[in-house]
Amino acid sequence: MDTKVKVDISKLRIDGERLWAALMELAKIGATPKGGVCRLTLTDLDKQGRDLVSRWAREAGMTVTIDKIGNGFLRRAGRNNALPPIVTGSHIDTQPTGGKFDGNYGVLAGIEVVRTLNDHGIQTEAPIEVAFWTNEEGSRFVPVMMGSGVFAKAFTLEKAYAATDTDGLTVKSELERIGYIGSEEPGDHAIGSYFETHIEQGPVLEDHDITIGVVTGVLGIKWYDCTVTGMEAHAGPTPMALRRDALQVAAQLMLEVVAVAHRHPPDGKGHGRGTVGMVQVHPNSRNVIPGRVKFSIDLRNSSDELVEAMDADIKACAERLSAASGLPIQIELVSHYPAQPFHADCIAAVAKAASDLGYSQMPVVSGAGHDAVYMARMAPAGMIFIPCKDGISHNEIEDAKPAHLEAGCNVLLHAMLAKAGVNPP
Repeated sequence: MDTKVKVDISKLRIDGERLWAALMELAKIGATPKGGVCRLTLTDLDKQGRDLVSRWAREAGMTVTIDKIGNGFLRRAGRNNALPPIVTGSHIDTQPTGGKFDGNYGVLAGIEVVRTLNDHGIQTEAPIEVAFWTNEEGSRFVPVMMGSGVFAKAFTLEKAYAATDTDGLTVKSELERIGYIGSEEPGDHAIGSYFETHIEQGPVLEDHDITIGVVTGVLGIKWYDCTVTGMEAHAGPTPMALRRDALQVAAQLMLEVVAVAHRHPPDGKGHGRGTVGMVQVHPNSRNVIPGRVKFSIDLRNSSDELVEAMDADIKACAERLSAASGLPIQIELVSHYPAQPFHADCIAAVAKAASDLGYSQMPVVSGAGHDAVYMARMAPAGMIFIPCKDGISHNEIEDAKPAHLEAGCNVLLHAMLAKAGVNPP
């Protein structure tokens, strides 16, 4: 590599057409008739995808290391390889009806960064790495974000290995079968800083006509099962004042789930989200007053304190409704994911890169989980969002503009260079 070539780093840009071609080539593996991708983790198709990405990395002069949970680390040497690498990455497994860009973009954007540095003979001070993480989607095995979670010691390798799919096949046996169970202990891999570039998977950037989302963090989540217990009775003979209608009480609490989120709007304090996505009514008969209603509650916000405030509001409302109606209301916590703020230095590096490149930008939060959530526990981390059409993801019609994909990758390039350092010519 010729490090004497004088390159104006500020003018450095990735090859957008090459990035698009790589995305379309990877999308052929598991392509669906509707234009999406079905490439479930640890299947033969996943192996083909991993093999292709690893081949591209080796052709770009990178070394490939696989750890015991199948995470891949594609390394481009730096001038000082004693420094921890500046890492970018995401995942290449998809949902059963997935799209071409979710996860895949983050991995191939990293490959494109390396190809661009190679094109211009640029050597970084610290090494550059591209990671692909095992089973981010959780569509075949749970928990989700498995590879990065094991790496960050959020759960054990043994727990991950023992997870089974609907056919009873285990993660460990499938890793062995496809040849992606490595020797490196998960987590025994230094990371200096971590960046992940991703389609937004939501409508905010498109709605504001903004190219780059500077992600400040990932929302905290609490999931609950709520059960309201009343008494079934005939819908005709039972007067309204004498009913113990579980659905009418449940409906009032459901409205409060939405109301509490509106009290934390994005233009004020927090980023409240409140969703009731599942409702089971018993006995679910046209002329029977419902005697029991079970429904889900999904609360999200930008900090754990704000999630707890929403939690308190919901429980207080449930107490009031129960006292007024005489019906028992049980709220059971079934899952909790703490909020994860990203590192100020990484947020600043993304914002500066977007500004220097002349792209419109705005701060955003991620309402969905990403591997960067676990990486932020291990090293300074940040994310870059670009718009996706109509905010649609986890869908075969998922789409993104080539210009936005190119812009996000350019921001990634310059944010990583700011952290990795560039050897002077």
